[in-house]
Amino acid sequence: MLFAGLPGAGGNPEVELELVADGMTAPLALRSYGETDHLLVVDQVGAIHFLEEDGTVREEPFLDIRDRMLDIRESFDERGLLGLALHPDFNDNGRFFVYYSAPLRDEADPDFDHTSRVSEFTVGDPEIGRADLDSETVVMRIDQPQFNHNGGTLAFGPDGALYISVGDGGGANDTGHGHPPEGNGQAIDTLLGSVLRIDVDNGDPYGIPSDNPFVDQEGRDEIFAYGLRNVWGMSFDRGGDRRFFAADVGQDMFEEVNILEAGGNYGWNIREGFHCFDPDAPRNPPQDCPDEGPRGEPLLDPIIEYKNRRGFAEDSDALGVSVIGGFVYRGADLPHLEGRYIFGDWSRSWGRPDGLILIATPPEGDVMDRWELEPLDTTSHPEGRLGAYVLGFGEDRHGELYVMTNDRSMPTGETGKVYRLVPAEP
Repeated sequence: MLFAGLPGAGGNPEVELELVADGMTAPLALRSYGETDHLLVVDQVGAIHFLEEDGTVREEPFLDIRDRMLDIRESFDERGLLGLALHPDFNDNGRFFVYYSAPLRDEADPDFDHTSRVSEFTVGDPEIGRADLDSETVVMRIDQPQFNHNGGTLAFGPDGALYISVGDGGGANDTGHGHPPEGNGQAIDTLLGSVLRIDVDNGDPYGIPSDNPFVDQEGRDEIFAYGLRNVWGMSFDRGGDRRFFAADVGQDMFEEVNILEAGGNYGWNIREGFHCFDPDAPRNPPQDCPDEGPRGEPLLDPIIEYKNRRGFAEDSDALGVSVIGGFVYRGADLPHLEGRYIFGDWSRSWGRPDGLILIATPPEGDVMDRWELEPLDTTSHPEGRLGAYVLGFGEDRHGELYVMTNDRSMPTGETGKVYRLVPAEP
């Protein structure tokens, strides 16, 4: 059995998945609509759906920016509408922010693929629940060398700053056109390969928090953490020490989750997970590699690592091909999950929908040490296997968690679903 020997595998599941909504294309992220029980669901094709409390999807989206995006492929594509964050004072000011893929701007390298935008919108009438399309202010533009590795998660931290995940620019191994010799992950003069931190309440179009790591020294002032390949899902723990979790998709061998700290270098493309990495031989990790970055800074370890099936096709503990970030559970409905990190993997196969929900438990002692990993067994999906592609996780205002899936490895069709994690019926 795939998870034989792992704690919880094959036990009596205490969780089941409750279908909340369906009929979407590629739902990636979910947020509560302010201090209400309505939900907003980001669909990669360029719309944000408004879900009523009973799960009914309103016919008219909360936001539709398909005419402002580039045309995404009907085959596999990592571009699109990728992120949403509501301002901490959204109930009073109606401000929210999105991350999406726009056509390449005129000022960019003509051989680049597209330009990512972080834009601010406001809600026209909060009671109606619809964005004012004329209110868009482009806060940031990031030119992308290739179509993939865009990152795109947005999250407001406990400090009120907006955090933005930006991939390494795409391609493979952080090499090629648009990638410097050390890779964008290790370069600090670019926004690529990093998580950024900006102040959206001051500055034009944004300000820089004075305690950002590279303020008044070499490096882009916006950078909070770097050495990252493609953070797909990041979140702040709403309890405990408010730790900052980021799932970083690997190349071919290892998937990882990090707890991010200011100024941290997480190793890409010198390392992949806990292991060394060679861009010229991505499936043959060298035995030895630097434990410091180009400027002498330490390379920080992840808290979670598992094998990728591209590099370990025959290993039963190779869980999937792309880690999907989630949340530390702080809700009330599933107390046995309190303080544990719920996340997943996109699929064990590119051609067959076989995504997975995982759960990680912190170690006793130092939270930065390696966490214990197991499947989240549910009544309807034993061993955490969903029979669908796992696209993202969401958290509502009560701390309850959701998982989003579809049945296709591409942003087409209407197979997208939103499930909520709920207690299993006795």
